[in-house]
Amino acid sequence: MLNAQTAPSGKGKLLVILNPIAGKGTALREFPKIDSFLRDKKEDYEIILTKGPGDAIEIVRNYPLNRDTAVVAAGGDGTCNEVVNGLLRRREPLDFPPLFGHLPIGRGNDFSSTAQIPGDLEKALELLIQRKTIPLDAGYVTGGYFPEGRYFVNGLGIGFDTKVGLEAAKMKRVHSALSYAFGAIITMIRFDPSPRLEITYDDTSITLDAIIVSLMNGRRMGGSFIMGPRASLNDGALDICAATHRSRLQICKLILGYTKGTQEACGGVTMGRAVNFNLKALTGGMTAHCDGETVCLDGKELTINCRPGVLRLISV
Repeated sequence: MLNAQTAPSGKGKLLVILNPIAGKGTALREFPKIDSFLRDKKEDYEIILTKGPGDAIEIVRNYPLNRDTAVVAAGGDGTCNEVVNGLLRRREPLDFPPLFGHLPIGRGNDFSSTAQIPGDLEKALELLIQRKTIPLDAGYVTGGYFPEGRYFVNGLGIGFDTKVGLEAAKMKRVHSALSYAFGAIITMIRFDPSPRLEITYDDTSITLDAIIVSLMNGRRMGGSFIMGPRASLNDGALDICAATHRSRLQICKLILGYTKGTQEACGGVTMGRAVNFNLKALTGGMTAHCDGETVCLDGKELTINCRPGVLRLISV
C-alpha cells in the first residue's frame, strides 16, 4: 500500500492521505491511478490509507514534516477537514504554514470547487506536482462536540443544509449532488421548527428564527449550493449568510436562489463578512456541521473565528 520514490531536485515529499471509503467507497478505486502517476513522474511520495474516522488527524499530527512536505487529502471535504486538523493541531506545532494539497475523489468536493482544483483526477495530479501555492485561511469553531475547537477550510452550516447533509449521508445508492437533492426534499417534508438565534459579529448583532446560517471560507456546500457567493479562501475573514424561517413554497424559492448564489434577492437574507462570530440559541437548538463533520445536533452556543493564512494551498 505504501510506495516511495526519489524526489526531483527542489521538490519536497508528497504525503497522500487517502480515505478509502470517501465517495461512498469509490475513492479506493483511484489508489492505483494515483500510485502509478506519482511513480511515473518520479515523485517522492507516500500513500497512507486511513482506517476509520479520526485516523487522518492522528497520522498527520505525528508525521515528521518540513517546509517542503506537502500533505495531500485524497477524498472529500471530510478528509480535507481531518488532514487540516492534523496539520494545525500537531503535537509539536510547526513554525511555518503547512503545505496542503487536495485530490477531490469524495462525494461533494465543495472545497475543491472554490480552490479551483479539477475534478478530473489526472488534471488534479498535474496541478499537485506543480506545487504552485496560495495562502489559505481556516475557520475555527468552539462548542458542541468540540469544546476544544475544530478547524474547517470550506464552511460551517447551521440548520436546513446540515439536516440535508445528514439525510444525504444515509443514502447508499445515490451519490453527489443528487443525494443532496433528495436530502433537501426529505428535510422540507419534515419541516422542523427553526431555532431563534442571536448572532453577533464585529459590531453587528441580529436575532432571527434561522432556517439556514452559513459561515463560509469557500463558496459552495452541499454539492451545488452557493452559500457564500462572495467568499474568498484568503481574505482573512468569513462570509455569513443567514436566512429567516419561511413556508415550504418560500423554501423552494430560497433553495433555487442558493443554487445560483442569488439568495439575497429572496428577502429575509442577511449577508456580511467578519473575523469573529458568536451564535446563541435563545429557543431551540442548533444542528451544525463544519466541512460535513457534525459539530452539534442541539447546540446552544458556538464561537467561530477566522485564522488568516495558517496554511499554504497547492492551487492554480
